[in-house]
Amino acid sequence: MGRGRAAGGALSAAGPAAARSRSRRSRCRRRSRRASPRSMAGLGGGPGAFGRCTHAVVRALPESLCRQALRSAAGPEVDFARAEREHQLYVGVLRGKLGLRVLELPADESLPDCVFVEDAAVVCEETALLTRPGAPSRRKEVEAMKRVLESLNLNIVEMVDENATLDGGDVLFTGREFFVGLSKRTNQRGAEILADTFKDYAVSTVPVHDSLHLKSFCSMAGPNLIAIGSSEAAQKALKTMQQMSDHRYDKLTVPDDAAANCIYLNIPSKGHVLLHRAPEEYPESAKVFEKLKDHMLIPIANTELEKVDGSLTCCSVLINKTSEL
Repeated sequence: MGRGRAAGGALSAAGPAAARSRSRRSRCRRRSRRASPRSMAGLGGGPGAFGRCTHAVVRALPESLCRQALRSAAGPEVDFARAEREHQLYVGVLRGKLGLRVLELPADESLPDCVFVEDAAVVCEETALLTRPGAPSRRKEVEAMKRVLESLNLNIVEMVDENATLDGGDVLFTGREFFVGLSKRTNQRGAEILADTFKDYAVSTVPVHDSLHLKSFCSMAGPNLIAIGSSEAAQKALKTMQQMSDHRYDKLTVPDDAAANCIYLNIPSKGHVLLHRAPEEYPESAKVFEKLKDHMLIPIANTELEKVDGSLTCCSVLINKTSEL
């Protein structure tokens, strides 16, 4: 079983009080020691290793999602049968086409948002941070996630500070550092605990105002490559990330913010793999992805879950398990 501990700490070695006295740019940033070669390899941050993955945690859809799932704006009701078909195809790609070991949690009708497992945990190398989701109705989702991650013998860190909130959808790991969106669901204290958990990596925060999460309009599309939407809010966030980082990233700009959320994997037998939104959903953005000639491109429809703010990364927690179970 994985070892459990409560997390604490701050983005700055000087502590939160000192951090608050600085400008937004400096107080939102934590620079830490360079990761060791071992941890870089395990996390997939080294050359040719970013995106490596052996396991995926997913969860079945509860029927309660259709009427009770949280949503940022009113809109058409989710077609449950179609949502289930789309999700099964998504899981099928991870398991059948890419050969990942998929651990599927059962649906829980009392937790209508539980299919969005990404928000319940942030996993790097052999450590899993169990989050404290910003929506109180989602906090019990972490319990099932804890059990499945313990079954993988990961080191479990639990976010027990009642002042902290963190959704995994606000966490972008580039292989070199973390960017954490400060949104309606994630606060500064949550970012501080993440920084304290993953001390080998720099952690910078990015204000998110007009979207649910940071990854509502960006994701990693490859090693050193950030996919970013074209909206003013997305471009502003990208500029913040560029200012905060010591590294220069390439960017792939797509017309549609929702399409900028994609899943990059480095599968030894297949090379660079990118799961992206289907052409029938976002045709102009799909044309941009088609320019990635070195990638195996796999279009995935997400029409129904998008109605309740779901994105491709929301529906899985990807893990690169390097040690024996």
